[in-house]
Amino acid sequence: MRVSKFALAALVAGVAITTAGAVTAQTVKVTPLGSHDGEFCRLDRAMVFEDPDGTRILYDAGRTVAGAGDPRLGRIDAVLLSHVHGDHLGDRHIPAANAGECGRPDFSVAAAPTSNSVNIVVAKGAKFIVGAEMASFFSGKVKNAGGDPKLVQLARYGASRKVGGVTIATVPAVHSNGLNPAFIDNADHAAMLKDEGLTAYVGPPSGYVLSFSNGLVAYLSGDTGITAEQELVVRRHYGANLAVINIGDVFTTGPAEAAYVINELVKPASVIPSHANEVATQGGRVVAGSRTDTFLKAVKVPAHLPLSGKTMEFDGKGKCVSGC
Repeated sequence: MRVSKFALAALVAGVAITTAGAVTAQTVKVTPLGSHDGEFCRLDRAMVFEDPDGTRILYDAGRTVAGAGDPRLGRIDAVLLSHVHGDHLGDRHIPAANAGECGRPDFSVAAAPTSNSVNIVVAKGAKFIVGAEMASFFSGKVKNAGGDPKLVQLARYGASRKVGGVTIATVPAVHSNGLNPAFIDNADHAAMLKDEGLTAYVGPPSGYVLSFSNGLVAYLSGDTGITAEQELVVRRHYGANLAVINIGDVFTTGPAEAAYVINELVKPASVIPSHANEVATQGGRVVAGSRTDTFLKAVKVPAHLPLSGKTMEFDGKGKCVSGC
């Protein structure tokens, strides 16, 4: 049977279109949820990761997600919390995107003692993945907020949880993890800790490694300093090819230290800076002389700004292929 050149060309074109569609469908979508659209602002931490199978994971909701009703959230299948500090757990939050200024967002909505993260978990019926000693504490929090305490799932170092097509593992982070008394329901206990200048300790903080169904492996550093596990565990064991690393200095790695982690320890294909603790962009462009600018110039791999509401897509090898 003979096939005309036109028919063969049409067949090849059809295959090419199908293949291109399959490639697009196999990307992981990363959408920062900061305080101001199109910018990387002072207290921005939150990101949503969407697997090719549709599984959606919220990382460190903090203060810039406008509560469980934030229209930017959509469906959320799991919430990750690196540690219990208010800017990650969410002691308060913005009433809506773009409230206040990039350098001084309007965090006028109180969320303690429940927390922004717990409210989102309960409203979305999402799994709440935590490490250390946080699971028992948050099980009670979720129950008191009207949710199923079984939504809270523990994943200590070396263990993992599966949510949809995503495997979620915890890795060490070098930081503190003291719970502010504002999150404690018992008023007497809360007052006692506050009066003594103490926090309630809930075990060490965590970073995360997410293994997606397309092969992408993302390291989410949480608040951390430089640690040997970034090479031994994150790179050698898990093979992370995308990193989200905190660069804010004082409380975490600064830009020079974070660049060292990326260049010498994790060695991913791409990196997204986070937790800059500054007005990092104006009009979507990096501010010259900022910590973020210093970091971008120091890293040896492609670095992508987490502009709020702008979705980036990554292939299985850690390369940003859209929204970069």
